[in-house]
Amino acid sequence: MREVQNIVLIGMPGAGKSTVGVLLAKSLGMAFDDTDLLIQQQDGRLLQAIINEEGVQRFLEIEADVVSSLQRKDTVIATGGSVVYSDRAMHHLKENGLVIYLRIGFEELEKRLTNMATRGIAIGSHQSLYSLYCERIPLYEKYADIIIDSSSQSVEETLKRILEALDKRG
Repeated sequence: MREVQNIVLIGMPGAGKSTVGVLLAKSLGMAFDDTDLLIQQQDGRLLQAIINEEGVQRFLEIEADVVSSLQRKDTVIATGGSVVYSDRAMHHLKENGLVIYLRIGFEELEKRLTNMATRGIAIGSHQSLYSLYCERIPLYEKYADIIIDSSSQSVEETLKRILEALDKRG
């Protein structure tokens, strides 16, 4: 088995990727990156501004370019929920990373996402949150090496489950 250098967190917005990612990096003595923040830094705009000004499709292209150009080692990488739309970006992340899908149920997602209009979520103007959720689930499952159910879990419990899953892998 190849040596894993990065841990990549994927999942819906609100699944806890950024929050858990920081704690996971601390626990493992790794660096931490959030691809949403990298996109904002490189583009000079908030995610929501990119989506509002250029549309979802252009945002997805920018995200794919930024993620595909990442060169990281020993880093926990929290991705944006839409990264799974890019085969190129996901293959790049998987080249030297273990992909962990933080799964949450739809009801939990609705509870956690209180700031949809400003959060920078790549959702079509005529698309419901439920249809987006249903569309992305098979993609998350396709790319995941490990699936952690983080519904109704505290951040600490989710972190514990990830560390246990990593221990089992050796």
